[in-house]
Amino acid sequence: MLNLSLFKHVVIAVAVLLPACFANAHEYKSGDLEIAHPWSQELPPNAPTVAAYFIIHNTGSSADRLVSVDTPIADKAELHQHVMQGDLMKMQPVASVDVPAGGTVTFAPMAYHVMMVGLKDRSLLQDGKHFPLTLHFEKAGAVPVEVNVQKQAPADSMETMHAH
Repeated sequence: MLNLSLFKHVVIAVAVLLPACFANAHEYKSGDLEIAHPWSQELPPNAPTVAAYFIIHNTGSSADRLVSVDTPIADKAELHQHVMQGDLMKMQPVASVDVPAGGTVTFAPMAYHVMMVGLKDRSLLQDGKHFPLTLHFEKAGAVPVEVNVQKQAPADSMETMHAH
């Protein structure tokens, strides 16, 4: 009876704690920087480019800067942002993205994003798959993440579409 009772407690503990193990599965940390929820939207097989999005939290007391990105699934990965020029919204490359001390920078549709050009491995760009992306910071160095591919943008990304 004691073993059965212990077994029940272990099963309950696992059931309660297991979801917590996966709650942070889409978060990455390097020093004071936390990279949350890297994602990309599934695109048609003939799409010439694909974008990746995520959130950078800087919990430290000094600023950092995202200076470049790379991925093995594309010839080139660039930092981009959308800007209003007159009545038109235009996408343009940026050399780097500042991450202020104690601040957050959101990479989202119609804001900062990573644009991948010259796609090599399209098999990883299907719903439910993921691909590697490395973020290179001035101070924190290289931070490898896994970008989850999904059919639709996460619900919370619509709230941050215009965040910078």
